[in-house]
Amino acid sequence: MAIGGNPVFNSKNFNSQVRGGQVNQGSLATQDQTSMTPQQLQELYTAPSAGPAMTGRMTYDDVIMKTLACLAVVLVGAAVPMILIPGAAAPLMIVGALGGFVLGLVNSFKREPAPALILAYAALEGMFLGGLTLVLDNLYPGIGLQAVLGTLSVFAVTLVLFRSGKVRATPKAMRFFMIAMIGYAVFSLVNVGLMIFGATDSMFGVRDSVTIMGIPLGVLIGLLAVGLAAFSLIMDFTSIEQGVKAGAPQRYSWTAAFGLTVTLVWLYVEILRILAILRGDD
Repeated sequence: MAIGGNPVFNSKNFNSQVRGGQVNQGSLATQDQTSMTPQQLQELYTAPSAGPAMTGRMTYDDVIMKTLACLAVVLVGAAVPMILIPGAAAPLMIVGALGGFVLGLVNSFKREPAPALILAYAALEGMFLGGLTLVLDNLYPGIGLQAVLGTLSVFAVTLVLFRSGKVRATPKAMRFFMIAMIGYAVFSLVNVGLMIFGATDSMFGVRDSVTIMGIPLGVLIGLLAVGLAAFSLIMDFTSIEQGVKAGAPQRYSWTAAFGLTVTLVWLYVEILRILAILRGDD
């Protein structure tokens, strides 16, 4: 899974773009005023100021609507293996995982957001989540709903903490996040390698075959991953806030929506895996 955040925001000088756009618009307005009647000039000066949406800048409403669109596509994609063709859940899960991974990388490294590719990523991730949820829900009934509620709860708490100003993506926190993220990625790769080469036959590898003081290793690692995903949401919120304040172009609402979708998918998978390990240990 991608780690969330929107690096595109950090590589754009939105302030200079906005200033440049204002200068150009101002010069054009000056030229137009020479051909206006006094009545037209009066109407121009008494008209209300143009809002961000009217000037083509990113707004919170844009981000919310595009994020909801991405999540709606995720749900549609999930419905394919869960409702339409449940017999093909396993292959669809694999196709969705591989396709979503590829498109996730493509969208992450594109300099400009491509809405079609972002929505295609959402659809493939939906297929992956739908197949995974169906498989695990057959083993542990109700686990999918529990994971959804857990994801929404973490998202809500993180948003409240961010809005209150109690949690921020400070440079020190970012360094810790990167170190922990690298460690988590290395562990995940080693665990997958052990599963591929038959070193462990457990469903989640060493996550559920190794215990520490009676607690499955996967639960401890999973809690760390949930914390990383929650901080990744903080990074997303920070990027969105900075983009709106700087007057980022409206098209970057898709970049923000993509970042939030990636993080929410990751968060859901981690919570689902923790619940499966705990249910399997009963």
